[in-house]
Amino acid sequence: MLSPDDARLLERLHGELPLTERPFADVAAEFGWTEAYVIGRLAALLESGMLTRFGPLFQIERAGGLFVLAAMAVPEERFDAVTAQVNAHPEIAHNYRRDHALNMWFVLGTETPARCAAAIERIEAETGLPVLAFPKEREFFVELKLPLTSGAAHGAG
Repeated sequence: MLSPDDARLLERLHGELPLTERPFADVAAEFGWTEAYVIGRLAALLESGMLTRFGPLFQIERAGGLFVLAAMAVPEERFDAVTAQVNAHPEIAHNYRRDHALNMWFVLGTETPARCAAAIERIEAETGLPVLAFPKEREFFVELKLPLTSGAAHGAG
């Protein structure tokens, strides 16, 4: 369960980190907190697994990289072990369980297409399972902001 401070912080940071020399200090000042408190809360959320990622989203292809959506059919009795194997790779951005024959879906992000292919090959070798890769063909922008507090979302008028 998110604490009220954590909910306010995440709601504030979703999509709007100040582009300043000390963005966490600026956010902290908005709430009457310290910069160390904001950084500490984010670290605690990441450590607990409540927050799985905190960082920018890039159009990696513009820099020569590649994002690939991938799927695997993982036997139920091996799902947790395979999840740990897949998630151990730094190229993995997201990993989701689905109620489908292809029950594991994840996103790989790499600096080059060759590195993506190599990561997929390593995952297949480690797990003994095939990885189906679906490279991005088109970019879509979908912004979803779910309110985490009972009041209006930050910035709402």
